Amino acid sequence: MIDVARESLAELRSRVSRARTAASLGRLADALAADRRLGARELAERARRRREELACERRRQAQLFALRRRLQRRGARHVAGVDEVGVGPLAGPVVACAVVLPGRVDLPGIDDSKRLTARTRLRLAAEIREQALAVSVAAVSSREVDRLNVYRASLVAMGRAVRGLRVAPDHVLVDARTLPDLDLPQTAIVGGDGLDGSIAAASIVAKVHRDEWMTRLAERYPGYGFERHKGYGTREHLAALERLGPTRDHRRSFGPVNQLALW
Repeated sequence: MIDVARESLAELRSRVSRARTAASLGRLADALAADRRLGARELAERARRRREELACERRRQAQLFALRRRLQRRGARHVAGVDEVGVGPLAGPVVACAVVLPGRVDLPGIDDSKRLTARTRLRLAAEIREQALAVSVAAVSSREVDRLNVYRASLVAMGRAVRGLRVAPDHVLVDARTLPDLDLPQTAIVGGDGLDGSIAAASIVAKVHRDEWMTRLAERYPGYGFERHKGYGTREHLAALERLGPTRDHRRSFGPVNQLALW
Protein backbone atom coordinates (compact mmCIF):
# COMPACT_ATOMS: atom_id res chain seq x y z
CA MET A 1 0.00 0.00 0.00
CA ILE A 2 1.17 3.54 -0.73
CA ASP A 3 2.51 5.35 2.36
CA VAL A 4 0.69 8.69 2.47
CA ALA A 5 1.15 9.47 6.18
CA ARG A 6 4.22 11.66 5.61
CA GLU A 7 2.61 13.78 2.88
CA SER A 8 0.61 16.92 3.54
CA LEU A 9 -3.01 17.14 2.41
CA ALA A 10 -1.98 19.71 -0.22
CA GLU A 11 0.55 17.24 -1.63
CA LEU A 12 -2.05 14.48 -1.62
CA ARG A 13 -4.61 16.68 -3.38
CA SER A 14 -2.02 17.32 -6.08
CA ARG A 15 -1.33 13.58 -6.30
CA VAL A 16 -5.03 12.81 -6.84
CA SER A 17 -5.29 15.50 -9.51
CA ARG A 18 -2.21 14.25 -11.38
CA ALA A 19 -3.11 10.55 -11.39
CA ARG A 20 -3.89 9.40 -14.96
CA THR A 21 -4.95 5.77 -14.53
CA ALA A 22 -7.81 4.06 -12.73
CA ALA A 23 -5.36 1.59 -11.16
CA SER A 24 -3.17 4.31 -9.63
CA LEU A 25 -6.23 6.13 -8.29
CA GLY A 26 -7.52 2.91 -6.77
CA ARG A 27 -4.28 2.34 -4.88
CA LEU A 28 -4.24 5.95 -3.77
CA ALA A 29 -7.86 5.78 -2.60
CA ASP A 30 -7.13 2.69 -0.48
CA ALA A 31 -4.13 4.36 1.14
CA LEU A 32 -6.03 7.56 1.85
CA ALA A 33 -8.99 5.68 3.32
CA ALA A 34 -6.64 4.12 5.90
CA ASP A 35 -5.24 7.52 6.91
CA ARG A 36 -6.64 8.92 10.18
CA ARG A 37 -6.88 12.49 8.92
CA LEU A 38 -10.42 13.59 7.98
CA GLY A 39 -9.07 15.46 4.93
CA ALA A 40 -7.33 12.30 3.74
CA ARG A 41 -10.56 10.28 3.91
CA GLU A 42 -12.33 13.02 1.94
CA LEU A 43 -9.56 12.80 -0.66
CA ALA A 44 -10.06 9.04 -0.77
CA GLU A 45 -13.65 9.60 -1.90
CA ARG A 46 -12.47 12.12 -4.49
CA ALA A 47 -9.93 9.59 -5.78
CA ARG A 48 -12.66 6.94 -6.07
CA ARG A 49 -14.85 9.33 -8.07
CA ARG A 50 -11.97 10.19 -10.38
CA ARG A 51 -11.20 6.48 -10.77
CA GLU A 52 -14.75 5.82 -11.94
CA GLU A 53 -14.68 8.83 -14.26
CA LEU A 54 -11.45 7.59 -15.83
CA ALA A 55 -12.83 4.08 -16.19
CA CYS A 56 -15.95 5.44 -17.92
CA GLU A 57 -13.78 7.55 -20.23
CA ARG A 58 -11.65 4.51 -21.08
CA ARG A 59 -14.78 2.54 -21.97
CA ARG A 60 -16.06 5.44 -24.09
CA GLN A 61 -12.76 5.71 -25.94
CA ALA A 62 -12.71 1.95 -26.49
CA GLN A 63 -16.14 2.19 -28.12
CA LEU A 64 -14.97 5.05 -30.35
CA PHE A 65 -12.13 2.88 -31.66
CA ALA A 66 -14.07 -0.41 -31.88
CA LEU A 67 -14.40 -0.31 -35.67
CA ARG A 68 -10.70 0.39 -36.08
CA ARG A 69 -9.86 -2.64 -33.95
CA ARG A 70 -12.11 -4.83 -36.12
CA LEU A 71 -10.46 -3.54 -39.28
CA GLN A 72 -7.01 -4.16 -37.81
CA ARG A 73 -7.93 -7.73 -36.90
CA ARG A 74 -8.86 -8.19 -40.57
CA GLY A 75 -5.43 -7.02 -41.67
CA ALA A 76 -5.70 -3.21 -41.99
CA ARG A 77 -2.55 -2.19 -40.14
CA HIS A 78 -2.98 1.57 -40.56
CA VAL A 79 -6.48 3.04 -40.45
CA ALA A 80 -6.97 6.72 -41.29
CA GLY A 81 -9.82 8.94 -40.19
CA VAL A 82 -10.67 11.92 -42.39
CA ASP A 83 -13.04 14.85 -41.98
CA GLU A 84 -13.55 18.39 -43.23
CA VAL A 85 -14.67 21.69 -41.73
CA GLY A 86 -15.77 24.96 -43.26
CA VAL A 87 -18.51 23.93 -45.68
CA GLY A 88 -21.03 26.51 -44.45
CA PRO A 89 -19.07 29.76 -44.05
CA LEU A 90 -19.26 32.65 -46.50
CA ALA A 91 -15.50 33.17 -46.41
CA GLY A 92 -12.29 31.24 -46.01
CA PRO A 93 -11.20 27.79 -47.10
CA VAL A 94 -12.64 24.34 -46.68
CA VAL A 95 -10.07 22.49 -44.55
CA ALA A 96 -9.71 18.72 -44.29
CA CYS A 97 -7.52 16.56 -42.09
CA ALA A 98 -6.52 12.91 -42.23
CA VAL A 99 -5.06 11.19 -39.16
CA VAL A 100 -3.47 7.79 -38.60
CA LEU A 101 -3.36 7.02 -34.88
CA PRO A 102 -1.19 4.39 -33.16
CA GLY A 103 -2.47 1.17 -31.65
CA ARG A 104 -2.63 2.65 -28.15
CA VAL A 105 -4.31 6.03 -27.87
CA ASP A 106 -4.72 8.25 -24.82
CA LEU A 107 -6.95 11.19 -25.77
CA PRO A 108 -9.22 11.99 -22.80
CA GLY A 109 -12.31 13.89 -23.90
CA ILE A 110 -11.98 13.19 -27.63
CA ASP A 111 -15.29 13.85 -29.37
CA ASP A 112 -16.88 15.59 -32.33
CA SER A 113 -15.08 18.95 -32.56
CA LYS A 114 -18.42 20.79 -32.55
CA ARG A 115 -19.17 19.49 -29.05
CA LEU A 116 -15.91 20.75 -27.56
CA THR A 117 -14.83 24.10 -26.22
CA ALA A 118 -12.09 25.97 -28.07
CA ARG A 119 -9.71 25.31 -25.18
CA THR A 120 -10.37 21.56 -25.22
CA ARG A 121 -9.95 21.45 -29.00
CA LEU A 122 -6.56 23.14 -28.70
CA ARG A 123 -5.41 20.65 -26.05
CA LEU A 124 -6.62 17.66 -28.01
CA ALA A 125 -5.21 18.89 -31.33
CA ALA A 126 -1.77 19.12 -29.73
CA GLU A 127 -2.12 15.65 -28.15
CA ILE A 128 -3.36 14.15 -31.44
CA ARG A 129 -0.38 15.58 -33.34
CA GLU A 130 1.98 14.31 -30.63
CA GLN A 131 0.57 10.77 -30.60
CA ALA A 132 -0.35 10.25 -34.26
CA LEU A 133 1.71 8.20 -36.67
CA ALA A 134 0.75 10.69 -39.38
CA VAL A 135 -1.32 13.87 -39.72
CA SER A 136 -2.09 15.63 -43.00
CA VAL A 137 -4.03 18.87 -43.42
CA ALA A 138 -5.26 20.17 -46.79
CA ALA A 139 -7.23 23.24 -47.78
CA VAL A 140 -9.38 24.28 -50.74
CA SER A 141 -9.47 28.04 -51.22
CA SER A 142 -12.59 30.15 -51.56
CA ARG A 143 -11.79 30.58 -55.27
CA GLU A 144 -11.70 26.80 -55.72
CA VAL A 145 -14.97 26.51 -53.80
CA ASP A 146 -16.54 28.94 -56.29
CA ARG A 147 -15.18 26.94 -59.23
CA LEU A 148 -15.98 23.45 -57.98
CA ASN A 149 -19.03 24.04 -55.69
CA VAL A 150 -18.65 23.46 -51.98
CA TYR A 151 -19.64 19.77 -51.96
CA ARG A 152 -17.03 18.82 -54.53
CA ALA A 153 -14.53 21.10 -52.80
CA SER A 154 -14.98 19.18 -49.55
CA LEU A 155 -14.29 15.88 -51.35
CA VAL A 156 -11.20 17.35 -53.00
CA ALA A 157 -9.89 18.63 -49.65
CA MET A 158 -10.36 15.26 -47.97
CA GLY A 159 -8.72 13.43 -50.87
CA ARG A 160 -5.72 15.75 -50.70
CA ALA A 161 -5.44 15.20 -46.95
CA VAL A 162 -5.42 11.40 -47.31
CA ARG A 163 -2.86 11.51 -50.13
CA GLY A 164 -0.67 13.77 -48.02
CA LEU A 165 -0.25 11.24 -45.20
CA ARG A 166 3.36 10.12 -44.76
CA VAL A 167 2.07 6.74 -43.54
CA ALA A 168 -0.01 5.09 -46.25
CA PRO A 169 -3.34 3.90 -44.80
CA ASP A 170 -4.79 0.46 -45.52
CA HIS A 171 -8.34 1.66 -44.85
CA VAL A 172 -9.99 5.08 -44.62
CA LEU A 173 -12.89 6.04 -42.37
CA VAL A 174 -14.83 9.02 -43.72
CA ASP A 175 -17.58 11.13 -42.19
CA ALA A 176 -20.78 10.37 -44.14
CA ARG A 177 -19.23 9.97 -47.62
CA THR A 178 -16.77 8.01 -49.69
CA LEU A 179 -14.04 9.80 -51.61
CA PRO A 180 -13.90 9.48 -55.40
CA ASP A 181 -10.61 8.70 -57.15
CA LEU A 182 -9.13 7.25 -53.99
CA ASP A 183 -7.93 3.71 -54.59
CA LEU A 184 -8.26 2.56 -51.00
CA PRO A 185 -10.89 0.63 -49.03
CA GLN A 186 -13.23 3.14 -47.39
CA THR A 187 -16.04 3.10 -44.86
CA ALA A 188 -18.50 6.00 -44.69
CA ILE A 189 -19.98 6.62 -41.23
CA VAL A 190 -22.94 8.98 -40.94
CA GLY A 191 -22.21 11.23 -37.97
CA GLY A 192 -18.73 9.74 -37.90
CA ASP A 193 -17.09 12.66 -36.10
CA GLY A 194 -19.17 11.77 -33.04
CA LEU A 195 -19.06 7.98 -33.44
CA ASP A 196 -15.50 7.13 -34.48
CA GLY A 197 -12.33 8.20 -32.72
CA SER A 198 -10.15 8.50 -35.82
CA ILE A 199 -12.69 10.72 -37.59
CA ALA A 200 -13.17 12.77 -34.42
CA ALA A 201 -9.40 13.30 -34.21
CA ALA A 202 -9.36 14.52 -37.82
CA SER A 203 -12.28 16.87 -37.17
CA ILE A 204 -10.51 18.42 -34.17
CA VAL A 205 -7.23 19.08 -35.98
CA ALA A 206 -9.08 20.45 -39.02
CA LYS A 207 -11.23 22.76 -36.88
CA VAL A 208 -8.26 24.15 -34.95
CA HIS A 209 -6.30 24.68 -38.19
CA ARG A 210 -9.18 26.51 -39.88
CA ASP A 211 -9.93 28.66 -36.83
CA GLU A 212 -6.29 29.77 -36.75
CA TRP A 213 -6.48 30.49 -40.49
CA MET A 214 -9.54 32.71 -39.99
CA THR A 215 -7.82 34.54 -37.14
CA ARG A 216 -5.00 35.40 -39.54
CA LEU A 217 -7.56 36.58 -42.11
CA ALA A 218 -9.01 38.86 -39.41
CA GLU A 219 -5.64 40.62 -39.26
CA ARG A 220 -5.58 40.99 -43.05
CA TYR A 221 -9.17 42.22 -43.23
CA PRO A 222 -9.98 44.26 -40.10
CA GLY A 223 -13.60 45.06 -39.47
CA TYR A 224 -15.20 41.77 -40.56
CA GLY A 225 -14.88 39.93 -37.23
CA PHE A 226 -13.41 36.75 -38.74
CA GLU A 227 -11.67 35.97 -35.44
CA ARG A 228 -15.11 35.61 -33.82
CA HIS A 229 -17.48 34.09 -36.39
CA LYS A 230 -14.82 32.28 -38.49
CA GLY A 231 -16.56 33.29 -41.72
CA TYR A 232 -20.06 32.03 -40.90
CA GLY A 233 -23.01 34.19 -41.89
CA THR A 234 -23.69 35.77 -38.53
CA ARG A 235 -25.48 39.09 -38.13
CA GLU A 236 -22.13 40.76 -37.45
CA HIS A 237 -20.62 39.28 -40.61
CA LEU A 238 -23.56 40.22 -42.83
CA ALA A 239 -23.48 43.78 -41.50
CA ALA A 240 -19.75 43.99 -42.28
CA LEU A 241 -20.39 42.70 -45.80
CA GLU A 242 -22.98 45.41 -46.34
CA ARG A 243 -20.65 48.05 -44.98
CA LEU A 244 -17.30 46.98 -46.45
CA GLY A 245 -18.16 44.66 -49.34
CA PRO A 246 -16.63 41.21 -49.94
CA THR A 247 -12.91 40.45 -49.64
CA ARG A 248 -10.84 38.28 -51.95
CA ASP A 249 -11.39 35.44 -49.46
CA HIS A 250 -15.19 35.54 -49.63
CA ARG A 251 -17.03 32.87 -51.63
CA ARG A 252 -18.65 34.68 -54.54
CA SER A 253 -20.90 31.71 -55.31
CA PHE A 254 -22.66 32.00 -51.94
CA GLY A 255 -25.89 34.02 -52.02
CA PRO A 256 -25.20 36.76 -49.45
CA VAL A 257 -21.80 37.44 -51.06
CA ASN A 258 -23.01 37.09 -54.63
CA GLN A 259 -25.58 39.81 -54.11
CA LEU A 260 -22.81 42.28 -53.16
CA ALA A 261 -19.92 41.14 -55.34
CA LEU A 262 -18.86 43.10 -58.39
CA TRP A 263 -17.96 40.55 -61.04
